Amino acid sequence: FADLHAAVPGLPLASSRVLPGIVLRRDFAAYCPTDGELRALLVTEPLRPALTAPGVEFVVDSEGQYQASLRWIAKRTEALMKHLQSKNVKLLLSSVKQEDVVIYYAKLYGVSVVECLSSEEMALISEITGVSPYVPFGDTMDREITETAVVTFCQPLLLVSKRCVHVGFASVCAFQPHCLILCGPVDGVNEQHAAALQEAFTMLQQLFKTVDQ
Repeated sequence: FADLHAAVPGLPLASSRVLPGIVLRRDFAAYCPTDGELRALLVTEPLRPALTAPGVEFVVDSEGQYQASLRWIAKRTEALMKHLQSKNVKLLLSSVKQEDVVIYYAKLYGVSVVECLSSEEMALISEITGVSPYVPFGDTMDREITETAVVTFCQPLLLVSKRCVHVGFASVCAFQPHCLILCGPVDGVNEQHAAALQEAFTMLQQLFKTVDQ
């Protein structure tokens, strides 16, 4: 319930509504509008390639070597974005903050990015879509992208002054997520309404469980 409702203070209760899909309480790090169905990739690691393996020291002896390293990083990042574009991946959902070079090439190749998602949000998306996070670099950089989520829509959503991401997924199970936008004059009222609704849903769960038994 915590991930499927958003409390919005400062609006009348009558403004409350139910939206299909889920609302991520983050703004886009990069937003590239697109129409129709698209693919999303889940990542839990920075997409900027590392210059060395973990635990290995990388020494730069000159400005030339440093600039060459930056060019190598940019080339590898661009190659990955081209690869995503070829697979119709137009949305990156990341649990970590991505580097500026990743955001730059994402915008260049029409890939929207949402970063710093919580572990709960990532787990919910994985449950809905059946997709596991992708590991792009290291020895597996060029491996085939096999697990992508089908996204039916992806757009910005403004809740008073809070910028959010509203996204719909094609669910692989019977669960079809909807998000409750719960409005009220102040936070305290919203908290009371949210608690009451959560208790009501819990009661219904118990009722249907008893009937099934």
